[in-house]
This record gives sequence, structure tokens and C-alpha cells, in this order.
Amino acid sequence: MKKAIAALISTLFAGAVFAQAPAPAAPAAAPAAPKAEMKAETKAEAKEMKETKAKTAKAKTAKAKTTKAKTAKKTEGEKK
Repeated sequence: MKKAIAALISTLFAGAVFAQAPAPAAPAAAPAAPKAEMKAETKAEAKEMKETKAKTAKAKTAKAKTTKAKTAKKTEGEKK
């Protein structure tokens, strides 16, 4: 009877220890690659947005100059 009780207690103790064991850690190197990849993509997108804004600003400036020139020609035509 003493052996059965000792076996039961040791089994319960082993089960409790096994249940509290931490899960194996995931490799730390795996998340680093996607993070660097995302950073590179973000930089590329930011650069692309900057270029697009610059092109838009140039187009607006060119359009404003054209409109201003047309208005000046009309004004000159009316003064004559």
C-alpha cells in the first residue's frame, strides 16, 4: 500500500512539474528578417510618395505659369 501511495504522489508531482514547464522558445532570428524587409518597404514607399509630391508640385507650378501667361495675353489684348 505504501508503494502505491508513493507511486501516486510521485506521478502527481511529475504531472504538475510537466504542466508548468515553459513552452520552447521560438528562434529569435526569424522575426528579424521580416522586420528589416518591412522597414525597407516603408522607406521605398516614403521615397515614392516624396517623388510623387514633387512631380505634382511641379505640374501645379507649370499650370499656374501657363494660366498666368494666358491671363496676361488677354489683358494685353483688351488694353489695345
